[in-house]
Amino acid sequence: MNSSLKMNDAHTLKRDVSGIPAKESRRWLKPRVPRDQLYRLTPPAPARVRLDGVSLSGRIYKVLRAWWAWIAVALILEETGSRIAGIAAGLLGFVLYHLSPDCYPAVYELSANFDVKSDEFKTTIAGVTGMPLVDGNTLTIFNNGDEFFPAMLDAIESARLSVTMEQYIFWDGEVGRRFAEAFAQKAREGVPVKLLLDAIGSATLGREIFEILAAGGCEVAWFRPIRWYTLHRANRRNHRKSVIVDGRMAFTGGAGLADVWLGDAGRPEEWRDIQIKVEGPAALAQQSGFVQNWLVATGDLLGGRQFFPEVRAAGDAAVQTILSSPFYGAGAAGTMYLVALQCARRFVYIANPYFIPDSRVIALFAAAVRRGVRVKLMLAGGYNDTWWARQNSVGLYGKLLEAGVEIHEYQPTMLHQKTMIVDGAWATVGTANFDNRSFALSEETNICFHDAEAVKQMETIFRRDLTRCRRISTAEWRQRGAWQQAKELVASLVEDQM
Repeated sequence: MNSSLKMNDAHTLKRDVSGIPAKESRRWLKPRVPRDQLYRLTPPAPARVRLDGVSLSGRIYKVLRAWWAWIAVALILEETGSRIAGIAAGLLGFVLYHLSPDCYPAVYELSANFDVKSDEFKTTIAGVTGMPLVDGNTLTIFNNGDEFFPAMLDAIESARLSVTMEQYIFWDGEVGRRFAEAFAQKAREGVPVKLLLDAIGSATLGREIFEILAAGGCEVAWFRPIRWYTLHRANRRNHRKSVIVDGRMAFTGGAGLADVWLGDAGRPEEWRDIQIKVEGPAALAQQSGFVQNWLVATGDLLGGRQFFPEVRAAGDAAVQTILSSPFYGAGAAGTMYLVALQCARRFVYIANPYFIPDSRVIALFAAAVRRGVRVKLMLAGGYNDTWWARQNSVGLYGKLLEAGVEIHEYQPTMLHQKTMIVDGAWATVGTANFDNRSFALSEETNICFHDAEAVKQMETIFRRDLTRCRRISTAEWRQRGAWQQAKELVASLVEDQM
């Protein structure tokens, strides 16, 4: 009997006397892989030291934040007759269960050895994040609201095919009303305007702005509104800040649509931030991110020339758009940061308002310093809109300073840009904070590039901002006082949510 006949016989369904195909439900009765052979071919754990080693106190805090620990406490209390306390512990366990991220981060260093200038770096970043480099773009970097708000409004005014936006922050105020009027005007002209707003971040949109959008004919959808039956996903937010025009031009960065970004960061009321504009084929990546989340929120699948036109080359910059989502379990934004940090050879410059690295990342910073990399962190100082994030960040200064990392706190106002520059050869601008929320819980967007002119501009901006910072010393951190340390201890209980 030839092989083809054997194959046909193997795929022929057996029938019983009634002519009905035999059921496959009895497959579970067939022989299984022996237990002693089950993991025989599993690759051994690398000989390298794991990056996620934590201290005894760190392990204790981890257990205190674990949902299963509180459920166990609840069962014990119930058995001992302490019903009220048992219910309270059970409720806490229930909340922690829904707040705990499903994240599978890297715990070993890269096995390969290459720097950010190499082709290997480009292909590795593309491979591990699933986001390709796209040629034929131009990049424009804007500092503060006085620069990026007019540019964004001009782009919206120029729209001919569509205007789409996914936005974490769209607040009532002068900026919110001005953008609402611009969106409404384009909708009245017959251009589709679709706005996807995070139901938590944009909860203060206000009736006036909503009426402006409604009168113009804009479509507004809410990303994951809180309902009793959606608690399992309520902690996963859309932190992206993308405005896409005609599928050919896209803006992203740290800034939302709110009055706190007005001005030029000259006063405490004017937040310091950076936005980047991409023109060319790479803009379609941000459109893709919007369309996927629009589908999740509305069930409406968008397509066609209005949203995905043929886009010609607009320049010579290769751009990688990192679309990070908790849906995949290993946040692409966090992976991007880790790979870039390990490939640094001369320097790493990071500006970020919410900086709460875990033990893995702190180990990578220490390793970078040991191999001669100068690491400078520019972080939000006294002006910080999130008390919990501020306390958690300061609490980690000691480990970073002892590793040889430089910490500089921005003084004039709230620092809010999220940027990273490595070796003067690669940079990223986007929405992702350097914390667990951005790495494991939120939808994020970052633009990465090797474009020499744009990277040089980013380096110049960083050095200029550094002159407005105060460097933190190890001695100063150690003298911060018992009250400050107590606040850090309390804040550390929700470190995973920051």
